[in-house]
Amino acid sequence: MSLSSLELLRTLSDAHPKPSNIRFSYGTAGFRTLGSSLESVLFRVGVLAALRSKKLDGQTVGVMVTASHNPEQDNGVKIVDPRGEMLEGSWEAHATTLSNAPTTEDFIAALDTLIRTTKIDVSKRARVVYARDTRPSGVALISALEDGLSALGAEGRNAGVTTTPILHYLVKAINTKGTPNSYGDDSEEGYFHKLGDSFQRLVAGRQPLEPILIDCANGVGALAASTLTQYLGGSLSLVLENADIVTPGALNHACGADYVKTMQKLPPSFADRLKPGQRACSLDGDADRLMYYYLDERGTFHMLDGDKIAALVAAFIVDLVKSAGLENSIKVGIVQTAYANGASTKYLSGRLPVKCVATGVKHLHHAAEHFNIGVYFEANGHGTVLFSPSTQQTLSQYEPSTPAESTALQHLINLTQLINQTVGDALSDMLLVETVLAHRSYTGVEWDSLYVDLPNRLVKVVVADRNAFRTENAERRLVSPPGLQAKIDDLVRSYEGGRSFVRPSGTEDVVRVYAEAVVRFQADELAFRVAGLVYDEARGDPSRRPKEFL
Repeated sequence: MSLSSLELLRTLSDAHPKPSNIRFSYGTAGFRTLGSSLESVLFRVGVLAALRSKKLDGQTVGVMVTASHNPEQDNGVKIVDPRGEMLEGSWEAHATTLSNAPTTEDFIAALDTLIRTTKIDVSKRARVVYARDTRPSGVALISALEDGLSALGAEGRNAGVTTTPILHYLVKAINTKGTPNSYGDDSEEGYFHKLGDSFQRLVAGRQPLEPILIDCANGVGALAASTLTQYLGGSLSLVLENADIVTPGALNHACGADYVKTMQKLPPSFADRLKPGQRACSLDGDADRLMYYYLDERGTFHMLDGDKIAALVAAFIVDLVKSAGLENSIKVGIVQTAYANGASTKYLSGRLPVKCVATGVKHLHHAAEHFNIGVYFEANGHGTVLFSPSTQQTLSQYEPSTPAESTALQHLINLTQLINQTVGDALSDMLLVETVLAHRSYTGVEWDSLYVDLPNRLVKVVVADRNAFRTENAERRLVSPPGLQAKIDDLVRSYEGGRSFVRPSGTEDVVRVYAEAVVRFQADELAFRVAGLVYDEARGDPSRRPKEFL
């Protein structure tokens, strides 16, 4: 690094000093905390993204500024590798180290160590594409990010305000442009054309679908969903609700996929809008999670979460593979986490291989890559389907012997275009679900009847130090604090069909408690009893102990 560029780096770093009282950590969702605390992090992420690009011979790296389903005052940032996947694991540690350097001189020293140990040729070009969601703090954070890119002379491309999945799409499209493996045109228009065109081919000739009500979480998904309607050719009518991206505090407030999953009820704004039998879904703040639901004829709420989506989609793909005559050469598998409902695991295990991994997109994505077609959906509604390169080649070269095989083959090929294989994508996944419903002629009731969920409850427990809680066995068992897992086991044995686990959040200063049982009140009681154990073990203030904790 030349003397002049070093001075520029020093000057720009001094303009974005690290807060002295905060330790940052790059977790499963990147960095995430109060937006007002992240300016130094964004500057340093800009520098790191530039170095990552240089390390990868100038391939384009992505940076997304978002805090997804978190409250509006939070924000975050994550780096996207060239194939549109999450940042390589070893570089997460580099991100954490750089973000916590106390001073500019410490930061420069840490950079020097990183450059030497990873053998980065800093003279190489660097290219970074970046975007943000609708959070007010995003404007200043993008400015800090751009300073970081400037400090290393990186070529930056501002993709503006857009969804996380679109940013992932752009990264892969840019890096595959002009190659035989082109992922699509490297523009938002290219993304919408790819989804819209493939969806129209998949539902052509099918009974027209009834309009679907979409809760946009008052986030960036409202902009993307509005644009998507222009590319569907009238094949599906989208009715957008909670699309207010202007009112302060509206983002994710009493709406969105996380609200529906956690509260297990309609967004309040839907109370007078959703009619019995009508389909509805919720996106989250950056449109990478999807939650479906409906009201039955008695007006009772029924949730169709990521487990239900996985079951619907996997069974459809398995049937297409068989109908195409490819069941001996293409194997379909499912990846779940501990949050998957026990009933869904039982249903799927009887039909195809099921693997359980730790929570986090990178774990699910990596495991799904080991199948010819890997389906992964977390219960929270985040997921996608991966078609391996060899499978995509098989589909392109296969010669069907009957018209039925030819039709099934074309459906599979169109699915590879409809599905955003880089990351969970609420809009792409919504069109995937709508495709299956159209082909099966399913209503929400018929989809829901594939299996009956065990009643379950997810409870958040605020703790002083979430790092005191450590897990094993794909996060299904606690190893720390000592003795707590044994107490949980004793409680679980008291409930028919009982299951419960505890894991620290990777994005918030909370511990999450999940419980399920055969009867609803028992699932609730088990969850709140385990939550009480956790709160007491974490030495929570007795005077502030939530009254529902037993």
